Amino acid sequence: MIDDTLLEAMDKMDKAVEHTQTQFGTVRTGRANPGLVERINVDYYGAPVPILQLASISVPEARQLLIKPHDRTSLEAIEKAIRESDLGVNPNNDGIAIRLSLPQLTEERRKEYVKVAKNMAEDGRIVLRNLRRDARKAMEAEEKDGDVSEDELERAEKELDKTTSEHVDKIDAALHRKEEELLEI
Repeated sequence: MIDDTLLEAMDKMDKAVEHTQTQFGTVRTGRANPGLVERINVDYYGAPVPILQLASISVPEARQLLIKPHDRTSLEAIEKAIRESDLGVNPNNDGIAIRLSLPQLTEERRKEYVKVAKNMAEDGRIVLRNLRRDARKAMEAEEKDGDVSEDELERAEKELDKTTSEHVDKIDAALHRKEEELLEI
């Protein structure tokens, strides 16, 4: 029973780390990256639809994104959604596709993005700690019910702490990579 709790906690922790790393992809660096616009929702016929479902996104140049809608009638809706997003770029609509030219990042802006990435990492760590707490409660409840001995509980808690620490280290490593990427000129 305890092993099931540990496996479930590990699986959820893996997903939390993966989610945090995906979040890091939405933080803008000096290079164009389709992940910058993938999270933007477009109001398409009254329903919010992710831009990725409405268009293909490519990177023709290092600082440029090309968004080509599958349906040309959605071009203006996509343009409006990008304009209203927090990207800070002005879309260029040529009637067929939208081009986003990403300007060079200033030192101040880079440091601001590093802070955003650090907040995302901290949110990921909080999720990991909450998962550890929930798993620990479940294991302690099993021990109170008499299903598990004290020694088994202690062993499982050490294993849980070790797993949590490994996952926190993964988030920290991903944050370090993102910081280097952001501060690279």
